[in-house]
Amino acid sequence: MKIEEKINSVLERIRPFLISDGGNLEFVKYEDGLVYIRFLGACSHCPHIDLTISNGVEAMLIDEIPEVKGVVNVE
Repeated sequence: MKIEEKINSVLERIRPFLISDGGNLEFVKYEDGLVYIRFLGACSHCPHIDLTISNGVEAMLIDEIPEVKGVVNVE
């Protein structure tokens, strides 16, 4: 399985939580150990976006995919 497929698999498990709050995210690209994502809907303006990235998205990706070193939010 390619790294992008692994990333999308993890993101698909996260999406329902974001959708339930009126938001979503999309995978933009993977480059040099970093996953670039874009938050959509309510998530794009949420004051807790940094926590969602570090404690949610980034934590899961790093835990499950050793090649991932971090997550970058693309606005």
